[in-house]
Amino acid sequence: MRLLSFSHPTLQDGQPTFGVLAGDPADASCEVIDLFGTAGATDLTELLRHPDWSHSVRRRLEGASAGVRVPLAEISYERTLQWPRRIFCIGVNYGGRNAEYRDGTDAPTNPSVFVRFPTSFVGHEHDLVRPPESEQLDYEGEIGVVIGRAADRVSVAQAMDHVAGYTALNDGSVRAWQKHSVHAGKNFARSGGCGPWIATADEVPDWSAQRLTARLNGEVVQDALAGEMIFGLPEQIAYVSHLMTLHPGD
Repeated sequence: MRLLSFSHPTLQDGQPTFGVLAGDPADASCEVIDLFGTAGATDLTELLRHPDWSHSVRRRLEGASAGVRVPLAEISYERTLQWPRRIFCIGVNYGGRNAEYRDGTDAPTNPSVFVRFPTSFVGHEHDLVRPPESEQLDYEGEIGVVIGRAADRVSVAQAMDHVAGYTALNDGSVRAWQKHSVHAGKNFARSGGCGPWIATADEVPDWSAQRLTARLNGEVVQDALAGEMIFGLPEQIAYVSHLMTLHPGD
């Protein structure tokens, strides 16, 4: 499934709702099925907190009233998750960045964790905002992992069992302010992007084979396999789960 947050003037008085894609997004006939109210949820984060969310969605789609459909081309994308509780980011996680490790090693000893807040992101196809405090706003394409089941001190071997799905992010960075602190440079309003949707875990049998490509004005500026990360997704999830319990929608 591909789950997304969106708005459409005919649904929920134009306020953000959430749904699932019906069809191929490359096809002009692709639609979005509104899932508002499924499992009692009013947004996608709330849905993921329901212990049986996947089955609830499938039951809704198979039911007599499968939900209102609107053309994908007519929606406005919202942040993939409107109000996630927490957004954890892992810095300097590819090779060749020795100067940033700050411990004299050829690779970091542990994951470098920082956080972003929901208001620092906009949805797919919305403009990012370079703040007036800086002349520079840098791209940083990232793979986003959405937690679907609480993870408390899980092992690396268990970690991927807690993943609901994956999304894409542009971790926009205001470098001048990042020199003040990582949090300062990463949390200006609307400086990052996310979406367009969450591909559920069953659509991604091998996370390490996913290729992340970023383009700036049509020129490829990032191109790497997820498996090239120093700390893979299982290690990242396990590590953060020892700092604090990860919850659905994180």
